[in-house]
Formats: sequence, structure tokens, C-alpha cells
Amino acid sequence: MGKLSLRAVQKLTCKKRDAWWTVLLVDPVATRMLIGMAKFRFITPNRVTWSALFVGLGSAYFFLKGDTPSLVIGAALYHLSFILDCIDGKLARLKGNGTVFGGWLDYVFDRIRVLFCALALMGGQFLRTHNELYLLAALAVVFLDMLRYVDALQIYKMRMSMRMKIEKVTLERQALEDEQARRDAAEATADQPKVVFIEDLLRENPGVEAEVLKQQAGDVVDLHAQFRNRFPWYTRFRQALLRSRIRPHLISGIEFQMFIFIVAPLIGQILWTTAISAAALGVFELVIMYKFWLSTRDFTRLMDKLATEPSKAGVIAENLHRGRHRRAGDAVDEEAQALTEKYPLPEQDDDLGFQPYPRPYTPHPSDIETQQLRTLPYWAESEGSVR
Repeated sequence: MGKLSLRAVQKLTCKKRDAWWTVLLVDPVATRMLIGMAKFRFITPNRVTWSALFVGLGSAYFFLKGDTPSLVIGAALYHLSFILDCIDGKLARLKGNGTVFGGWLDYVFDRIRVLFCALALMGGQFLRTHNELYLLAALAVVFLDMLRYVDALQIYKMRMSMRMKIEKVTLERQALEDEQARRDAAEATADQPKVVFIEDLLRENPGVEAEVLKQQAGDVVDLHAQFRNRFPWYTRFRQALLRSRIRPHLISGIEFQMFIFIVAPLIGQILWTTAISAAALGVFELVIMYKFWLSTRDFTRLMDKLATEPSKAGVIAENLHRGRHRRAGDAVDEEAQALTEKYPLPEQDDDLGFQPYPRPYTPHPSDIETQQLRTLPYWAESEGSVR
């Protein structure tokens, strides 16, 4: 195998946007290590992931000892573990041998490493000082790390759900306007996306402003318009960071971990560093939630604009009103059929257990017999024994 080009490897394996800790302190080392490791076939992404876990557990061992030299060694091992954790994904992109299981393994091992290191770091300091605040700090670190990644996954899931619904409604509207033309276009451009989203354009062109991309691409779906209108300085701030591949989310889960498990042990101020890092992470998470809330409002307005029929949001179905469900015979069936057409059942990706209107109750034979028994004189005397 010939010598790999460092610049080519960096361009292929480094993300266009990443955490500032990764860009400044990890990628320069990881890409150089990657060039040497890529020469050996027995080094696979999954084996690198396992190595990152074992080095992280070694870091936890030194954290548990609690003395200053051990804390320094533990911090160095944790940083090495994180570098290996970045190399496994880069190696998969370089060789094209990444797997779905490898992605799951990487995610699970990250959570295991944080859990063990948090318990070891705070537990070691508690054993040395008997300060119960360290136990609370361990709980806070584990909780915030879990909250950050669960919240990130859930927001990603909701964004993908909004994108799918926008694409579906857009295609339905195009079909109503010109069905035959849509079929011809689908055959000619089967591999091209039907709907263009501004976040995709920004991801592919991180150094270009959103308004410029809108003008170039034409009809673009923008679910972040409100946020940019309310905070116009954010665009300039984002552009300045992206010139160096740094994403605007300055305190994410990565920076939180690095401050807790590297900076805090090195400077010897574990409680104060944990408190400041937790507060900074909380502030940035609130900003992310606020931005997501504004995106949902943009989504609602866009869906109302694309809808071919008036929205039924906030409208109570007619059959839920008093007396509507007491009709019997064919009238009930006809009304149920009409209601089903007007208020269709949820689609498969919605709540499968939800029923939008109740079904008429059919008395059971045992209920009729019980009502007849209640009319007999001996019922009140023997009611306790019947129960």
C-alpha cells in the first residue's frame, strides 16, 4: 500500500461540522494515527471501538485511586480513549467497511465509558474526602449525559418525522395538480430528492449563507426561518465558526465529558468544574429546545399552507357529542362509515392504539341477568355473599 495523503484522509474522514474540542484537539492526532493504522488489515472499526472501551475503563481505574498522579494519568487515558473513539468512525469511512452493528456498539460503549468514569472519578474523591457532594456530582454527570443524548436523538427523530410529512404532503399536492406530469418527472428523476430542505443545503455548503442558498436552489423548505429572523447575529456567528469546521453548539455532550474527565482532574477542581460545565450544557440545551420549538411553528404554518383541505386541528368529531352514538341498526353503520371517511384513522406511523371515536356498547347476557336479579327481594339481603 502506498503512502496515504494526510490532506486527502482529512478531507474524506473529518466531518464538515464538529465539536470544537474534536476539531482542535482530536482530529489533528486522530488522522495521523489513522494513516498508520489503516495499513493493517486486522485493525477493524469494531476492534478500535473495543480498544476505546478498554482504555476508558483503564481511565476509570486511575480515577478511582483519587490521588493527583492517578488523576493526571486517568485524564490522559480518557483523552486517548476519545481519540480511538473518533478513529473507529474515520476508519470505517476510509475503508468503507462500517456496519450498523458497529454504530450501535460505538454508541453503547460511549455510555458505558461515561458511566464508569463518572462513578470512579466522583467515588474516588468521596473515599478520600468523605464529601457527599461528590456523590451528587456523579449522579448529575450521568443524568446530564443521558439527557443530552436522549434529547438529541428525540429531536432528530421529530425533525425526520416533520421532513417526511412535508415531503408526503408536497407530493400529494403535486399529484392533485398534475398527476401525469408527476409520474413522468418521477421516472426521469427517480434518484433526485423531491423536496429540498435548507438544513441539507447548509450541511453540504457550510460556508454559504442560507439566503444565498435559497436564491440558488429556488423552492426550499426552511424550518429555521423564525430563529434566524429573531437572532440575525446568529448567521454571522455561525459562518465565522464554520470556516474552521466548528459547529455553533459550543457546549455539547463532547465538551461536557472533556471538561469533567480531562480538565477537572488536571486542574484539581472537580466539583467547581462539574457545576460550571453542567450549567453551560443546560443553557445550550435550552437554546436547542427553543430553536426546535420555533421550527415546529414553522412546520405547522408550512403544513397549513400545503394542505389541500381545511385543517381539522382543534375540531371535535360530531359523533362524540351527546346522543350521537345511541342510534341502532343501519343508521349507526351509515353514520360510522361517514365519520370514518371524514375523520380517517391514524396512519401507521402515528399512535396505533388511538381510536378517534367510541364504539356503541353491546350489553353482555350476564349484564342483563344481573339487572334482573337486582329486582328480586332477596337481593339486598344476600348482596354481600353474592360479591
